[in-house]
Amino acid sequence: MTKELELQKELGKIDVNEKLSACPIDFSKSRVANPRAGQKQKNYQNEVASSNFNERKKFEDYQSPQFNQLFSDGSLPVETNRYRLIWSKHCPWATRIAIAIDLLGLDKVISKGAVDPLRPAGVIGDWFFTLNEDDEDPILHTKSLSESYLKADPEYKLRTTVPALVDVKTGKVVNNDYNTLIDELATAWKKYQNKNAPDLYPENIRTDIDTLNKIIYTDINAAVNEAGLARSQADYEKYYNRVFDRLDWLEERLSQQRYLFGSAISDTDIRLFATLSRFDIVFYQKYYVNKKRLVDYPNLWNYSKDLYAIPAFRNNTDFDAIRKRFYQVDHTPQNDLTRIIPKGPDLSIWEEPNDRQKFEK
Repeated sequence: MTKELELQKELGKIDVNEKLSACPIDFSKSRVANPRAGQKQKNYQNEVASSNFNERKKFEDYQSPQFNQLFSDGSLPVETNRYRLIWSKHCPWATRIAIAIDLLGLDKVISKGAVDPLRPAGVIGDWFFTLNEDDEDPILHTKSLSESYLKADPEYKLRTTVPALVDVKTGKVVNNDYNTLIDELATAWKKYQNKNAPDLYPENIRTDIDTLNKIIYTDINAAVNEAGLARSQADYEKYYNRVFDRLDWLEERLSQQRYLFGSAISDTDIRLFATLSRFDIVFYQKYYVNKKRLVDYPNLWNYSKDLYAIPAFRNNTDFDAIRKRFYQVDHTPQNDLTRIIPKGPDLSIWEEPNDRQKFEK
């Protein structure tokens, strides 16, 4: 069986659902991740918003990306220093775009700005530039990401999400679709890429890349979130099994080649890495996806370390931000509901050598 047919066969085994949860921070109704599910809590209010953790509405339904202007169809001009990626370093979906920008060498023509992974107590639908001097983004001169969303749509009332590509000239969000941005940067921005940059979306295997992206999105990227959000034992076990069945399959695939499509890094490697790098520190512990750790898969673990050794991956993987966001965030004041932040696992093992170079011999 050819590799293309094998991928199509694997895709046929699953029900690809684009409306799986991309943002699992709301655990208010999850019996798996929120032991306070069903309990009434205090209302908290500040100058911006009020919130009751178990009665919030904004997170109940899937929220698709609201802005998806493209470079490839001419909707957006390809211009240097015209765009700024706003991201949070905890977020796997946003991290993918940050990695791609640096890996392609586009960091010289597209700037990046990070929001604080932690929000003020009570604020549930916005991101703030409180990591910066004067709590302001130095390029956009805004205090919060919602300002760019409202410039794009004055009637916008949904959550502001990361990643968000902002037009510096207008201050408007032009694309917040984490599913399209990597391929847009890989194809439409070629003239600004480093001469040694990998082709993340080669034309001759795009069908295969799209197929494997759907498989990984459904069984890995989103399935870990769905396990954490589960409201029943059966629902939790369904996604738990999907994750580990797929990890076993990927472990075998990576026993034969350095990256998911051979000897060159592709879009799909970035998408998988963003989840794998958070697996032991977050998903294994907090989401109860705990049959095996990443380090228990020899090929997946060495593959992850191999990617992490590349500056674009390493420099955009902030374990401290990841730990803070996934364990400390609760939208309630820390002094009212104290949280314990796990010390482990030992992250120094990411610095250890990997064995992936054996495929280059």
